[in-house]
Amino acid sequence: MHVFKRKDGEEQPYWPLGPFKVRLPFVHYRWEMVEFIQALILFVVSLAMIPLLEKYLGLPYDVALAYVFVCGIGFMLPALLGVSFVPGWITPAIPVVLLHLGKFEPGPQAIKALVALQLEVFLIFFVLGITGWGGRIVRMIPHSLKAGILIGAGVAALIGEFKASGRVTSTPISLTIGGMICIYMMFSVSFKSLAEKNKLASLVRKFGMVPAMVIAMAVGWITKEFPVPDIQFGFTHPAFSEMLNYLPITLGMPNLNMFLAAVPTAIIAYIIAFGDIVVGGALIGRANNLRPDEEIDYNPDRLHLVTALRNLLHAFFAPYPGLAGPIWTAVTATVAERYTTGRKSMDSIFSGAGTFWIAGFLALFILPLVTIFKPVLAIGLSLTLILTGYLCIQVGIEQTENSTQRGVAGIVAMILATYGAAWGLGAGLVLYFLVEKKNIMARESEAKVSPQET
Repeated sequence: MHVFKRKDGEEQPYWPLGPFKVRLPFVHYRWEMVEFIQALILFVVSLAMIPLLEKYLGLPYDVALAYVFVCGIGFMLPALLGVSFVPGWITPAIPVVLLHLGKFEPGPQAIKALVALQLEVFLIFFVLGITGWGGRIVRMIPHSLKAGILIGAGVAALIGEFKASGRVTSTPISLTIGGMICIYMMFSVSFKSLAEKNKLASLVRKFGMVPAMVIAMAVGWITKEFPVPDIQFGFTHPAFSEMLNYLPITLGMPNLNMFLAAVPTAIIAYIIAFGDIVVGGALIGRANNLRPDEEIDYNPDRLHLVTALRNLLHAFFAPYPGLAGPIWTAVTATVAERYTTGRKSMDSIFSGAGTFWIAGFLALFILPLVTIFKPVLAIGLSLTLILTGYLCIQVGIEQTENSTQRGVAGIVAMILATYGAAWGLGAGLVLYFLVEKKNIMARESEAKVSPQET
């Protein structure tokens, strides 16, 4: 139950706070049990950042866990401040960020480099949120370059998982089975058709990635690809005091060269995130049309500002290779789909989105849950990156309009995945002017003919 009720056709109650709309559980929206249960399993994905924090930033496990708690606070902010998305990382940008961090020694140098990147991402979101220029700027970017960035991010994500030293190679049975089940349940036309006819399949589909992740973990333990967990009871003890030794307040701020080196990666991260915003807007728009009992105020500028705040929080208190992204697409899609089934299923889009990450944050304190999932953290990260790779390639190809653009996008993608953000952006701009423009000096945007036609 909750204090303030919504009349049919109105917006969910809130307290105004400048550009934000504050909503609290049990006060402005009800607690949703389905999202609560999902979060008690899917919170493991947030823990999956720990191996990257250990490897690329040189953090001890308990300090990395403290970083995850800071990230959990950031995850709760969007629903609290009036954004209807379930937030996540800028997941497709993770391989690009890791390529950038790979240039620095793990420890203070890598941490400072990540702080520089995160501050630049904050600045981009903040300025574009205040001015409302985000959409205009991204629309100016050629389709081939946008497609190349998305496909390149997807390719980099999949290469990282399937290369000789990747997680799929070292634990092939559990990750292959988990990945296939996950893709089948989330993208298969046949499973969607089955879910429309079969109640059990419909129930399974409501839980998004959860069934695939649980099956992958069980297979990993049965095949001994992952060790059996040492379950402990009580509450977690993240090293918040020790964490200060790994933050800018102690290490100092990045130098100018670090800020300059991070610019291409920051630009690519925003372009990818803007693509996520477009996808999220379409999901919420569809949900809004199918549920006339609630008027959802979807405000891209508010979304930009909240995402900016989260990146600023990370920059000073938990620099994060995943950055702070506007949406966790898979979970937002799952929540939005359940929302469309009616008010009895989910009272408000904010009750689903808000419940999810509050429950996920509370789960971080529960030591038995954390210790159960600790040996299989790689599964959560791998399935997320495999799904991300699939979606990025799919959406990236859809950005192109002709074979010329697809050719440019393919080259950009491979350069970006191999050499990093700066080379990918540079190659994309050069190829756009050399290959796509009918007249290099004219303002005409793209060639509409394929090489076979010229």
